[in-house]
This record gives sequence, structure tokens and C-alpha cells, in this order.
Amino acid sequence: MDRDLVALLGFVLMFVFMALRVPIGVAMGLSGLIGFAALSGAGPALKLLGQVPLSVLTDYNLSIIPMFVLMGAFSASAGMSRELFAAGIAWLGHKRGGLALATITACGGFAAINGSSVATAATMTQVALPEMRKAGYDPGLSAGLIAAGGTLGIMIPPSVIFVLYGIMTETDITQLFFAGVVPGVIAMIFYSLVIVFMGWWRPATMPRGPLYGWRERLVSLKNLWATLLLFLVVLGGMYMGIFTATEAAGVGAVGAFVIGLARGQLQLRHIKETLIGSLRISASIMTIVLGAYLFGYFLTITQFTQKAIEFLVHLPVGAYGVLALVMVGYLILGAVMDELAMILLTVPIVFPAMMQLGFDPVWFGVIIVMAVTFGMICPPVGMNVFVINSIATDISLARIYRGTFPFIAVDLVRLVLLCAFPALSLWLPKTMGG
Repeated sequence: MDRDLVALLGFVLMFVFMALRVPIGVAMGLSGLIGFAALSGAGPALKLLGQVPLSVLTDYNLSIIPMFVLMGAFSASAGMSRELFAAGIAWLGHKRGGLALATITACGGFAAINGSSVATAATMTQVALPEMRKAGYDPGLSAGLIAAGGTLGIMIPPSVIFVLYGIMTETDITQLFFAGVVPGVIAMIFYSLVIVFMGWWRPATMPRGPLYGWRERLVSLKNLWATLLLFLVVLGGMYMGIFTATEAAGVGAVGAFVIGLARGQLQLRHIKETLIGSLRISASIMTIVLGAYLFGYFLTITQFTQKAIEFLVHLPVGAYGVLALVMVGYLILGAVMDELAMILLTVPIVFPAMMQLGFDPVWFGVIIVMAVTFGMICPPVGMNVFVINSIATDISLARIYRGTFPFIAVDLVRLVLLCAFPALSLWLPKTMGG
């Protein structure tokens, strides 16, 4: 059977499984195994099924993922997200759209101790959305800005997406983390500008809150010591070379646990719930990783990957023309596919091509993560939007999507800006001497 045809049928089968609501990791794994068996026989396919899960799940480098997930979960259980939001209200709540500005600030702060976009969106929905609704904010716009703010969870370090990209491309994960800092800050600034503009254009949707005194403001900062300590220990340790990224993940998980215990906010029931919740999230991520590896082996024996790389490299549009086409491809895929699956399926194809075209691997990692964030809030399959809708069931998906549109617009501007000026993401990693 023609290998190109088998590769095409493999992709079709995967999307059919996804349309039937088969979990994406299972859909990729099944499609890969069936395609591998069609070309190599059932015996080799079963042998692959026996070997790949063991090698993937015992990979030391991948242990960073459950550790950062656990750190974020303990941080949320310890009330750090609420403290960030409370401080934001104290300093910004009196301004037009102040609660929205406080939400974006809290999203950025929580993203710095949590590596998941979905977890950031879910946590801030529970913390910030009720307060904004009580204050009279437009529910759709409020939910939309939380969905957009949630994307900071995979841009500001630590980030699960950066971890997977670094492992797959053998790029230094610590440098990737710090390359995401400035783009993440730019995102927060752009989102804040959108809020200021919306407050000016439609003031009724973003009322002002009460003005807090200086004493209350300073007290709110006092409560942030735990978040700041965790951030400095984890990222400061990596920046100074004290920890590797994997070691920092373990230190961060233990640190969040100890801080929660010391403050009396982690009871036995909370610890149990946090561990179970983290296990579920980690298992979901690792299932997608495993499925992508199985599908990747299938693509390798069809030689699809090699042919796709050659095709991209020899397109007559120049290096930045190829980059533009790749970004458009990510925007399209992001509307129908999970962000982890996108990274795992496409990076083996696009990364070698981009390196042959002369792009920096750290910078390209930032660009890919930025492109992936669009998929988190774009219709029809914006994961953050679905998560928020599952919590705030009375706000329709359509209203939340409409609320995300202004933030998607400035994200496109940010993507163009970082493509035009790579130094925005590269200067901080370069100060590390790497």
C-alpha cells in the first residue's frame, strides 16, 4: 500500500475518532497503532504498544510535568490566587474596569506559579468572575477576559508547553522559560489596554469600585509573601543555575505544600483533593504525550515527516514566508485541536524545517507557544472557553467567544511584534550566559 496514502488515512482516522469524542490521546494512539499495523503487521504494532508506554512514562525529563502541575494545585489550594486578586482590587479596583485589571494582574501572578492555561482559567473563574458579576460587569466580556488571561498560564513560566517543546527539540527548558517572561508581560499590558479602551467605549460594562486607603493597599501586599517567595525560589534558582528545570519543579511542588501547611490552609481533606486532582490532570497530559509518540512512530515509517520537512524548506516564499504559513496553520489547527496535541504532532515536522531556515530554537519556541494560545480561546474548540462555561453555565459559549475577540485581536499584534523583533524574547535568556 502506498505510504503517502496510509499517512493521509491515518490523519483522517484520527480526526474521525476526535469527532466521535474519543479522548485526543486515545485517538492519536489508536490511529498510530492501526496505521503502523497496516504497514508493518500486527506483531510489530503490539510490540510498539508494549515498549512506548514504558519508555515515555519512565522518562526522567517528563517528571517535570506532574511536579509543576502539583505546584500549581497546592498554590491554588493555599489561597494564593485569591490573595493576588485581592491585592489587585486594593490597588486597581477604583479605576474604570479596575476589577478586570485586577483579574489580568492576578492571572499573570498565578501563571508564574502554575504551568497550565486551563488551571489558571478555571481558578480565576471561581475567584474573579463572581466579584465582577456582583459589581455589574458584562458577563460575556468578563468571562472572555478570564479566558484570555488564562492563556498566560502557558506563556509565563513555568509552562507545560515549553517543557514539552524543550524535551522534543532538546532546547534548554530554563532558557525557554525566561524567553516567555517578556512576551507574557507584553500580553498583560496589551490586555490591560483593551480593558481601558472598553471602559472608555462602553463604561456601563465596566463600573468603578470603591477606593481603598493606603493602609489597606499595603496590607494586601503583605499577604503576597507566599506567592513571591515561591516565584523567587523556583525561577530565581533556575536563573542563577542552582536548579535545573526538573529540580525546580520538585522544589516548587514541595515549597507550595510546605507554605500551605505553614499557613494552616492545607488540611488533610484539601491535600487529598489536591493530589487526586493533580493526578487526573497529569494522567490526561501523559495520555496525550503517549498517544502522540505512537502516532509519531507511525508517521516516521510512512516517511511523511521527512517529506513534509523537505516541502517546507523548499517552498519558494523565503524563510519568513514559510514562518507565516506555519503560523496560519497553527491558527487553523488551534480552532479544532488540543494545544498539547498540536505541539506533539507538529513540532517534529516544523522544528527541523525552521532550523534549516536559520531561526533561533528558543525564539521559535516562544512563537509556537504564542500561536498555540490562540487555540485556547478561538471557536469552535477553545479549551479555556469550555472550562469557563462548565463553571459559569448560565453564560453561553457564544457570549464568552464574543468576549475573547478584542483580546484575540491584540494577540495577533503581539505575535507580529515578536516575529519582527526576536530580541524581545531573547534578551533575558542571554543575560543568563546561555
